Amino acid sequence: MEERDLQQEFEDQFNDVVSRLQSKQLFQSEWDIASFAVFFIFVGMVLLLVILVLIRCCCCCCCDDDKPRRRKVGIENMALEP
Repeated sequence: MEERDLQQEFEDQFNDVVSRLQSKQLFQSEWDIASFAVFFIFVGMVLLLVILVLIRCCCCCCCDDDKPRRRKVGIENMALEP
């Protein structure tokens, strides 16, 4: 019984998508367009961050054998000396 319902639901959704593609009306309202845009902006930002991490790991890790020595910045507070 559940299998038939699932198959019928899948067919209904597939037919809905096909009918929207044929009528060239993919979005029913302005909210559909806004949510679609927000979703793809989010996916794009995640992909951009993944690409930046891969670039950092692949290109910079082999070059960072010598760690730069840290030096003090600013003036030395002589009042803290014993």
